Formats: sequence, C-alpha cells, structure tokens
Amino acid sequence: MNKKLSIGEKAAYGLGAVGKDMVYMLSASYILYYYQDIMGVSAWAMGVILLVARVFDAFNDPIMGVLVAKTKTRFGKFRPWLLIGTVTNAVILYLMFAAPPSLSGSGLIAYAAVFYILWGVTYTMMDIPYWSMIPAFTEGGRERENLSALARSCAGVGSALITIVTVMAVAAIGKMAAGAGAADTEIERLGFRYFALIVSAIFILFIGITCMKIKEKSTVDMETVSVKDMFKALIQNDQAMATVITIVLVNIAVYTTSNLVIYFFKYDFGGESWQSAYTVFNTFGGGVQILSMMLFFPLLRKAFSTMKIFYICFISAIVGYAVLLSITFTDMQNVWFLLVPGFFIFAAVGILNVLTTVFLANTVDYGELKNDRRDESVIFSMQTFVVKLASGIAAMVASVCLTVFRISSDEEAAVSVTQSSVLGLRMTMTILPIIVLIAGVLAFKKKYILNDEKLAEISEKLEAKKKQA
Repeated sequence: MNKKLSIGEKAAYGLGAVGKDMVYMLSASYILYYYQDIMGVSAWAMGVILLVARVFDAFNDPIMGVLVAKTKTRFGKFRPWLLIGTVTNAVILYLMFAAPPSLSGSGLIAYAAVFYILWGVTYTMMDIPYWSMIPAFTEGGRERENLSALARSCAGVGSALITIVTVMAVAAIGKMAAGAGAADTEIERLGFRYFALIVSAIFILFIGITCMKIKEKSTVDMETVSVKDMFKALIQNDQAMATVITIVLVNIAVYTTSNLVIYFFKYDFGGESWQSAYTVFNTFGGGVQILSMMLFFPLLRKAFSTMKIFYICFISAIVGYAVLLSITFTDMQNVWFLLVPGFFIFAAVGILNVLTTVFLANTVDYGELKNDRRDESVIFSMQTFVVKLASGIAAMVASVCLTVFRISSDEEAAVSVTQSSVLGLRMTMTILPIIVLIAGVLAFKKKYILNDEKLAEISEKLEAKKKQA
C-alpha cells in the first residue's frame, strides 16, 4: 500500500495547477488582443492562426499521450516530460509576447504563427503528463478523487488570477518600462512582454516544486486514446454525440464573448478608465463562476434534477445576454450596472461546466449497455478535444468581427472605431451567443434522453448483465 499523501505533497501538486493555468489563460485570453490590437496583425490572419493552431493542438494531444506512455526513465515517465514541457513552454510564452517591434506584415504574421503553434505543442507536452501522473502517486478511490478535485480548483484559481490582474498589471509594468510620454500601444507592448516574463518564471517555480515534492510511487500503464478512437466512440454513442455538440456550442458562445469583452471595455463602455472597469467585471465574474460550481449547483441539485438545472442555466445565460445588450444602448456608463447581467451569465456558465461533465460521464454507462464496451477514457479525452476545437472556432468568429467592423488601435489617431463598429461589436458578443445557445439547447433537447429515470434503468440492466456473465 502506498503511504497517504501529505499536506505538502497535495499543496505542491495544486501549485503546479495554479502555474499551468495562469499560462494557459494568458495565452487563451490575450494572444488575439496582443497581436491584433497592439502589434497590428490583421484580425483575419490571427483568426486563421488561432483556429489552425487549436485544431492542430487538439489532434496533437493523443500523440503526446503515446510518447509519455512509452517513456521509461529513473525519474519516472511523467516528471521528465512535465519539467521539459514547462521550461520550453515558459520560454515560448515569453517570446510569443515579446514580438520584435521591427517586424511587420508577413514577417510578424509568421512570427505569431510559429510561436503560437510551438506554444500549443509545448503546453501539451506538460499538460498531458501533469494530469496522467495522478495514478502514479496516489491510491485509488477517495484520495485520487480528492486530489483531482483539488487540482481542478487550483487550476481555476490560476485562471482567475490572470483574468483579474492582467490588464492592470500590464498597464503598470508598461508605464514603468516605457517611461513618461510613451504611446498607449508602446506601454501595452512592453507591459505584456514583462508580464509574460513574470508569469513564465512563476510557472517554472511552481512546476519545479511539483516535480521535487511528488514522487512516482508505482509504475502505471497509461491508457492512450487516438483521434480514430474518439470519432468511433462518437459514431457508436448517440448520447455522447449529443453532449459533445452541446459542449461545442456552449463553449463557442462563451469564448466568443470572452475574446471580445476586452474590446468592448476599451472602445465602447469603459472610457479612459477602461482597465479598472474591465478588472472589476472579470473579478466579479470569476468569483460568481467559482461560487456557482461550489455552492449554487449543490443547492439547486437538492431541489431540481440535472436536466431542469440545465434548462434553467440556459435561460439564465440568454436572459443575461439580452439584459447586457439592452444596457449597452442606454447612457449607463458605470460598470456596476453590468454586474447584473454578468451574474446571470457567469453563474450559468459555471454550472453548465459541471453539468456537461456529468452528462458526458452518463454516456459511458449508456455506451456500455448499447455497445458492450466501456469507453470511459475515450469519452473524457474527447472533452479536451472539443473544448479546444470550440475555442478555435470562437477565436475565428471574434477575428471576423474585428475585421468586418474595423476595430483596432490607430497610431495616427487615438482609435479608429466608429459608432457602426461599436454596434457590430455589441451584436456579435451578445446576439450571436444567444443564437448559438438556443441552437445548443434545441439540439440537446431533441437528442439527449439520459434523465434520472433512464439512468436508473440503464444501471439496473448493466447490473443484470453482470450477474448473468
């Protein structure tokens, strides 16, 4: 029997999750803004880069899984990749946000493409072994479940930290680096460069602590999943297909808004103090999402089935987007007014993240009954795949919006954003998500049948089959 994990070991593993999701959120939330709005790369070019890179990264995950599974060293199979991936990813992250100002045109586009794709490859290099190593140093059952939950919570903290501090930190660091009288774009350019350096250093430090404190106590056969396995499981499991389609549509709606909200505050709602307003909004949203997962969902579950909660969340998100759109057409310029629709949207998103994971887990039992095969690892590998795919599609949608409505900084003037541009931005970040969410709920309602009664029936049939075997 393995010795129980100490508090120090649990804390060390959690720190690794904080560091890696700080890095992920910095890239996911600000790479489009950095290259398009600050460095001047066309939004269309960035959209293509982000979409291609995310799709490539999604297909790259299974390949990395195979490489990790075949690794054998005296330090284990997971920690070497974890450390190598972290150091290389941290270096790439810094270089990605340190584009030479002398570059322009095709040279800058090539620079962005190369480093963003390399960033995705190196992130996968450390992310796969980080989550896959849990069975190698924990006992099964409650200890493993608790550590996984702790790491997911710590990952949420890392994401929230970046969401909250980035814009204000970039402004403060950029002013110190650029000096008095520097242009806003120069301040932001230098701010992102040095902020990325700080985040990279924290990332290496936190994962270094993880690698030093966590010892692989057993040899684990890591099950790898190919892209072919994923699509085969989808074709043969209509409930998994329905859930995956819903996850894709929900995430396209959410990521489209998250990609555009910084432009909304900078060019439409925030005015001269847009950084502080943006920070207040994100701080509130991050807190509501965490509360919704940890508090609101358990409370709602006592009164409603998961299916009813699901539809409540969709209605909440749609109402939130509608109220947000209404507020943008009023004279209200105080960020506190936005917190009302923000509550409905962020709370719904937090609970939907929990529910879609639950629904995906339910499809495993359904698939076992239907196909006599339990595709647990395949189904959950699919979740990462489709979220990355959705984020790439959303980045492309956001880029098309920025291109069509010509939203960007202008070095000659303060900004080059007209009233029609602002209107297009508002419509894209509110009405489009509403349409996508409605499509998602209709697709789910039509195809998904695994309510509590159906799940109980499936469980009884599986139990009966086991007894007959």
